[in-house]
Amino acid sequence: MSQILLHRVLPFAKRLLAETVLPGETVVDATAGNGNDTEFLAKLVGNEGSVIAFDIQQAALDKTADRLGDLHHNVKLILDSHANVDRYVDKPIGGAMFNLGYLPYSEDMSVVTKPESTIEAIHKLLGLVKKGGIITISVYDGHQGGAEERDALLVYVKSLHQSDVHVIRYELLNQRNNPPFLIAIEKVKDFVEVSQVNNSEQ
Repeated sequence: MSQILLHRVLPFAKRLLAETVLPGETVVDATAGNGNDTEFLAKLVGNEGSVIAFDIQQAALDKTADRLGDLHHNVKLILDSHANVDRYVDKPIGGAMFNLGYLPYSEDMSVVTKPESTIEAIHKLLGLVKKGGIITISVYDGHQGGAEERDALLVYVKSLHQSDVHVIRYELLNQRNNPPFLIAIEKVKDFVEVSQVNNSEQ
């Protein structure tokens, strides 16, 4: 059987990070959830690296801790909004992952990521990520509030200056039932504060 080239969204996001993150680097999981991405990142950076994982629900961090097992030694779990990432990370990072929406299998699906905090976190992470590093954002828009977050996020990423970052949208168009799509942002030059496109330039 031939190898699949057009991966689903989550495997494609991991593929991008695997190609750019180096062992020993610090990386950020902005939405720990059930710990899938945190575990992946912990394995990616190895024993000498570190993962900073955020979630606003203790239940999510507990599930992540259980999933990590022996990998917990290089992971720091933060019960706080990812919008406050700059309070916990003060050095360059190799990359970051977002998995937007709500905590899968949660009893309370009203707790969801919000456009304001998501965009603030991305904006801060763009100042922290290394040149050539990638931030992946898996976007789910089928839940209440999901469409608003999607639209605000797309407006934001389209406003980022092309001299600073490259942005792609990746999705499988023949999938049903509100499948996720991926936004990936690659930092192409060093900067502290990402610039945005002025309307007069468009």
